[in-house]
Amino acid sequence: MKTRRYHWLAVPILLSGCMAAEEPYTPVADLPTLMSTIVDPAADFYWDAVGWIVDANGTEFIRPQSPEEWNAVRNAAFQVTESGNLMMMQGRAIDEETYATYARALVEAGQRAIEAAEARDEMGVFDVGADMYAVCTGCHATYAIETIRPGARIGGD
Repeated sequence: MKTRRYHWLAVPILLSGCMAAEEPYTPVADLPTLMSTIVDPAADFYWDAVGWIVDANGTEFIRPQSPEEWNAVRNAAFQVTESGNLMMMQGRAIDEETYATYARALVEAGQRAIEAAEARDEMGVFDVGADMYAVCTGCHATYAIETIRPGARIGGD
């Protein structure tokens, strides 16, 4: 007796089960809460990690002094980077291509921030921090207009 193989039937059946599945995650924080509890603190930590203060007493250099401090800078970079992805999740994402462009730009700058921290590159951290800041302020000027002009609507006046 001949046995027939019908493996090709299994593929559509398996795929239909995957397509019907719900998303495996549940966003907990809305966008303003995500910004205030994760993104802003991590970005501030990253931006404050490297710099210098020049005053009458001379120049004071600010930089991580130990492997643990460099790891904390790296961790902050990861938080900012992954937050770009979190901002694009359904339920948080603003339904405009420009918003997604800013979120992707944050991920890209964040990846460079991680690399600079892992390399313990002080000027790299400083320079990439400026790039991250430019992405953040550009997005805030477009979408967080309420913080600039109270009473204004997101996406225009």
